Amino acid sequence: MTTSDSTPSYYVDEAALRQAKEFILSRHAEAPKLAIILGSGLGTFADAIEPALVISTREIPHYPVSTVAGHAGRWIFGRVAGKEILALAGRVHTYEGYPAARVAFPVHLLAELGVSRLIVTNAAGGVNPQFAPGDLMLIDDHLNLMFDNPLRGQHDKKWGMRWPDMHQPYDRALQEVALQVARDLKMPLRRGVLMASKGPSYETAAEIQMYRRLGADAATMSTVPEVIAAVSRGMKVLGISCITNLCTGLTPHKLDHAEVTETANRISARFAELVKGIVRKIA
Repeated sequence: MTTSDSTPSYYVDEAALRQAKEFILSRHAEAPKLAIILGSGLGTFADAIEPALVISTREIPHYPVSTVAGHAGRWIFGRVAGKEILALAGRVHTYEGYPAARVAFPVHLLAELGVSRLIVTNAAGGVNPQFAPGDLMLIDDHLNLMFDNPLRGQHDKKWGMRWPDMHQPYDRALQEVALQVARDLKMPLRRGVLMASKGPSYETAAEIQMYRRLGADAATMSTVPEVIAAVSRGMKVLGISCITNLCTGLTPHKLDHAEVTETANRISARFAELVKGIVRKIA
């Protein structure tokens, strides 16, 4: 990442981040400590929030704009289960043309606003043949096969760690809360490793076989840049994937994004119930 005169550039645009922060604080004096990023088709969780303020991301200075159906592009300040929460309905992806550092801009903004715990969610394809569409998976770890990193570029210590340790990117204590909530609800909750690629094409059958041999249980085109940035900023992260389809080679059907959003919408009530239970215990 370089400027036109070959001077290394920062992975965070400090002026842009400051202006975005000032805008948010001009609309909402204080952010909650807990935020959630909602993946494809999971934006309906926003209906469970008692909104105090809704901001379109198009209003936020320098904020990357989503171009994908199922990603509304809203920041929702409100309450869930009586607890304060900030929900990001919609995200941006590298396949839209954004570098990983820009995809992570919302996470840096959350950190600047004082958010310390982050729930990341996504729609994912099942790589593990024991999974089925409609399953929910607790993310234990991830494989970054995007061949990009949101921290590439010149660093300033005010943005967190330069070399963040990633041996447990998903917080174990938050995972235990999620597992207990699932048990209380008598709701099956899978566990597994998430693999992220840039997309936007779906994987070939050979690629899925390779990912499985590498240890992946589910595949997505998002989330990992956000998690890396969040860990670098000292946030505690919890990740949940909605398995919307089985990947190529595990099903005779052709894959379609409409299937992804349809499955996510179909299980949205169960997803919302799980997340509400988690929020009730950690917010």
